[in-house]
Amino acid sequence: MLRLGLVVNPDAGLGGKLGLKGSDGKAELARSMGADDRSGPRIMTFLNYFSSLSRGNPINLSWITSEGRMGTNWIPQGIKIGSITTVHKSHGETSFNDTKDVIRKIIDHGVDLIVYAGGDGTTRDIVAELIELNHSKLPLIGVPTGVKMYSGSFAASPKAAAEVLSAWIRGDLLVAGTEVLDLDEERYRNGEWVVRHYAEANTPSSPRWMQGSKQRVEVSSEEEIIEGLAEHVKEILVKEDTMIIWGSGGTLQSIGEYIGFNLTTLGIDISLGEKVVGLDLDEKGILKCLESHSGQVITLLSPMGGQGFLIGRGNLQLSNTVIRKIGIDNILGVVTPAKLLTVRKLRIETGDESLDSDFSSKKYMKVLQGYRTTRILPISID
Repeated sequence: MLRLGLVVNPDAGLGGKLGLKGSDGKAELARSMGADDRSGPRIMTFLNYFSSLSRGNPINLSWITSEGRMGTNWIPQGIKIGSITTVHKSHGETSFNDTKDVIRKIIDHGVDLIVYAGGDGTTRDIVAELIELNHSKLPLIGVPTGVKMYSGSFAASPKAAAEVLSAWIRGDLLVAGTEVLDLDEERYRNGEWVVRHYAEANTPSSPRWMQGSKQRVEVSSEEEIIEGLAEHVKEILVKEDTMIIWGSGGTLQSIGEYIGFNLTTLGIDISLGEKVVGLDLDEKGILKCLESHSGQVITLLSPMGGQGFLIGRGNLQLSNTVIRKIGIDNILGVVTPAKLLTVRKLRIETGDESLDSDFSSKKYMKVLQGYRTTRILPISID
């Protein structure tokens, strides 16, 4: 019988739509601002899909988890995934100490692999405890529920995580090492992008279903490219009646500087004509701007280096409601030649099957790569 650990960080991802750029130390604030649970519903999606993949096959699995918010609260009633054993209780508020405690008790009970829901902070806490317990080789599968997930132990989506687990159980996937990365959230909130390598973790290797680790692409030698991109945006898109929604990232921030816009590096900003009308906006702020505008809207997004995510990582302010209001045909990717070396497809992960299907139906998306120069990249819905 295979024994699987299940750990849920119930506070992961709460700050996404609110533009808090992470949930570390911000869960109480996020909930007071009306944040909806993200981690729990996405682990339910994972478990339901895993159950559907296993239908008709004998399941000889035992899940070891926590009773309450870090486990059983999110296991759908009547689901057929194997037996459930609780070794920990998680009622009321939880913290990183609870994560470490449940990992210790899961390890004491003996497991072959751990599935967890959270972000990079959760990954760090889990891996640190595994190292402390001399179990650093234990495989992990991350169900992405945080605001930003740079570590390579995450699947591309909850359903992709179910695919990975099913393939690993069948013996179709080998385990390989990957990087555990995390962004310094305090410096992130102050506009600094500092990602650190903390450790190595083992995870089933699947280029299709696992997202891989974030890569930072140096663009110091691409000043002319950035200037050309800025010139294109200024000539074609900066018009009196055109609203531009600027995604996060250094590429777009640099383009904005050339145009004369003082944009945030890590937030979602909006310009109308030659003026910036919104900086570091949350979901509600973006919707307010959209509702007050009757002209053209274009959204500029730069995919994450290495992983290729255009939507679903670090820009949760662009919620499903926002994206539908914008219209998927009004989204334009911006990719420099250096980043194109690591990005072969545009990955979309909205968490909404209908919206993901709309993107999938497009099959390809146009990206701007230089002055009046575009190319077409395939869309991937994992």
